[in-house]
Amino acid sequence: MVFFNISNYYFLKSAAIFAALFSVLFFSAQKSVSKKNPKSAAVWLTKADETVKLQKQSDIFFKNTSNNYQTIDIDAGQRYQTIDGFGYTLTGGSVQVINQLSPAKKEELLQQLFSSSDNSIAVSYLRLSIGASDLNGEVFSYNDLPAGQTDTSLSQFSMAKDQAVIDMLKKILAINPNIKIIATPWSPPVWMKDNGSSIGGSLLPQYYGVYAQYFVKYIQGMKAQGITIDAITPQNEPLHPGNNPSMYMTSAQQGDFIKNHLGPAFQNAGINTKIVLYDHNCDKPDYPMDILADAEAAKYVDGSAFHLYAGNIGVLSNVHLAYPTKNLYFTEQWTGANSSFSDDLIWHTKNVIIGSMRNWSKIALEWNVANDASYNPHTPGGCTECKGAITVNSSEMFTKNVAYYIIAQASKFVPQNSQRIASTQPGSLSSVGFVTPGGKITLIVLNEGNNTENFNIRYNNKSAATSLPPRSVATFVF
Repeated sequence: MVFFNISNYYFLKSAAIFAALFSVLFFSAQKSVSKKNPKSAAVWLTKADETVKLQKQSDIFFKNTSNNYQTIDIDAGQRYQTIDGFGYTLTGGSVQVINQLSPAKKEELLQQLFSSSDNSIAVSYLRLSIGASDLNGEVFSYNDLPAGQTDTSLSQFSMAKDQAVIDMLKKILAINPNIKIIATPWSPPVWMKDNGSSIGGSLLPQYYGVYAQYFVKYIQGMKAQGITIDAITPQNEPLHPGNNPSMYMTSAQQGDFIKNHLGPAFQNAGINTKIVLYDHNCDKPDYPMDILADAEAAKYVDGSAFHLYAGNIGVLSNVHLAYPTKNLYFTEQWTGANSSFSDDLIWHTKNVIIGSMRNWSKIALEWNVANDASYNPHTPGGCTECKGAITVNSSEMFTKNVAYYIIAQASKFVPQNSQRIASTQPGSLSSVGFVTPGGKITLIVLNEGNNTENFNIRYNNKSAATSLPPRSVATFVF
């Protein structure tokens, strides 16, 4: 005889419902991520000869293909870093020239850069300068004083000179509320420095604590304006003291500043903004690793940031292997007045986009958003040849430069919280693949050679045959 227990009945019924619900959710998630049998892929192309710029091509189709082409294999089962975004630095100079556009033209540009519409490139990450960068029209900090004066209480701290940047950020956030921001200073107030100059010099040790509070006030001030700073670096290019503004900061100095001042200041103020090390070239990976080797400093550190004016992008993987729990960020690379669209498209796509992503970076940023046709504004001694993604030609005209398309081939198709997946790189083809939060696969492929390359894209045992013209980049979405 079987004795029926009402409590057992409800337990078993609840368990059955839970199991069924889990099964539905699990298989739905698997389907949304893996898309086992893609039928076709959309293709977007940019050619180095400028005849095609971010133009949609005919779809390609997956089927049982038999040919002798080289193959890019995609494995969505191999997962790597989660992506925070792609974008630029919104310099004060960029804001100045964008504000020279008519209201309608400015809105058109901001929509094309930051919205998720079909006509946008969906930029998802921005870098800011804390105070002036060298692409501002003047040098300033948020606590400038007459020579000989100090303000250790920071009672005269003011972000008023960046109000135009703040106002534009509010417009951008209205278009894309999820955009992420990293901020960095080019120089602290000169009264905190041992040479009393905006160029070079080092932070005086007696002001380490005051300077930490300067960061706190900046982050809190931006928050009061409705702007969240996701991450900061303590110093832009700390080993390049010749820019205006700039400051020299050794790894020992930066480690001391973070461990004993900045980290505790953030903790005491309840600030969750990430602290990211270094923010300079790939030839000195020992700089961030020296700091990460100190457990007391490293506990405050989210990761390390890099540029590529020297060194090899592959060193990011070396840092990752040494400190796999710490993140990596690629925060700057400029395109110059005297370089070509062709060469910049190929080199930057290979290194800044594909290279940084394949070497564990969470972001890929080009340099400034915009300038005028004479590469202004800039500070005295600042960069005179930095070409923005956009040139503002008049109140009713702007043009899109190579950096626009370098970023666009990724930002438009790889949203925040996508995850890098495995892809092979046959012959002269470079590639990087992602799975998006919506379960789509995005593959960026570069052909840097001088001949058309025929190849297959193979995913879950289905292949699509395609080709890529010489010196071109394509993004495939399926």
